[in-house]
Amino acid sequence: MKPTLMLVGGARPLLAFSVDLTEAVLAQAAARGVRTLVTSTASDLAAMPSIVASADEAAAVGFTEPGETAEWARRRVAAGEHIVAVLAQLEMAQVAAAETAEAVGAPGNAPEVIRRIRTKDACRAALAAAGFAQPAVRLCASAADAAGFLRETAGPWIVKPRDAMGSTGVSQISSADDLPAALALLPDAGTFLVEEFVSGPEFSVEGIFQRGRPRILAVTAKETVPPPFFVETAHTLPADLPEPRRREIDETVSAALLALGLRSGAFHAEIWLTPTGVVLGEVHSRFGGDWIHKMLEYAIPGIELFGLIIDDLLGLPQTPGPLEPTRGAAVRYLTPPPGQVVTIEGWDEVLAHPAVLHAELSAGPGTDIPPLHRSGDRVGLIVVGARTSTLARELAEELASSVRFVTTSDEAMVKGSAGA
Repeated sequence: MKPTLMLVGGARPLLAFSVDLTEAVLAQAAARGVRTLVTSTASDLAAMPSIVASADEAAAVGFTEPGETAEWARRRVAAGEHIVAVLAQLEMAQVAAAETAEAVGAPGNAPEVIRRIRTKDACRAALAAAGFAQPAVRLCASAADAAGFLRETAGPWIVKPRDAMGSTGVSQISSADDLPAALALLPDAGTFLVEEFVSGPEFSVEGIFQRGRPRILAVTAKETVPPPFFVETAHTLPADLPEPRRREIDETVSAALLALGLRSGAFHAEIWLTPTGVVLGEVHSRFGGDWIHKMLEYAIPGIELFGLIIDDLLGLPQTPGPLEPTRGAAVRYLTPPPGQVVTIEGWDEVLAHPAVLHAELSAGPGTDIPPLHRSGDRVGLIVVGARTSTLARELAEELASSVRFVTTSDEAMVKGSAGA
């Protein structure tokens, strides 16, 4: 019987980058003679037919309840299934994947390590205890808790959910007067975090583990909307950094990952560069979203991101030679002002551009464009590749600027001018 790679959670069907990542996992496993088994909810499996068709087997198994996937996999192994590797590319499936790997004796990160990094305040506490610079943070159950933290620390501050992603519910405040509006943005009425705001340019660090050691593939420069929200609008890879700063990032992030107990799979670590050094943000045991994987694949020609991980999990020979960017790539998100779309101009020209690696629109005539408060409010994106990261960033910005969203408010302004 072929060895089996179990992919927990599959993909997020409505996110093209998630489906693309998952298809890459399955293809690179198949190229190594590994059988693939995808587990996810029945509704998600039904919504991702390309994933089901690409896998050797798909099974409806939930991954949000503790131990649910692990127990199912344990029964499969007892019945003769040879599960040798367990992966997840979804954030919400990371704990289930770690529990499952432990249950079937496959290599992977310990479940308690994944729980720690997924609990934002616990991850901050662990990094601070290990000697890494961290903003002060407090887990709050009420506005009174948050107000107490504000009195004890210097602002501004960030209010955010304890367990969410995509900038959902994240906002900046400068006084206790801002708390009610910030709390109203949170996705639920449970506990939440308030932490000190860190000022400085933002980056993310992308990489994999090989033989238990982190191998950084690239540092990505990040652009966000101005406060009070922090929605990511662009990424450039590799970041244009002087060698001393790049070395500082590599050393700090590598040491932090090991201090947290991570030893396997992919990682995506968010950081700030401040005058006093690197400050770590959130740490993830997966590749970054926002098509960063596509940018890595272009910038490092021939790389197989998941193939490298599978080789490591199976103890196969490591890919020889350097794994560093030799080209540049960038993604720019389309974030037009709020309004109802009448028409979109310039999109066909974007699709025809030879440097475009991927482009997508989630808006069309009749779409109501909301204010930009979270990642889901973005309405399109353009990923490009170029000879250098600077050229890629400039091209992505140019192409994004060439797309015009005509809205009902624009038409009203034209009519008003014509009638004046």
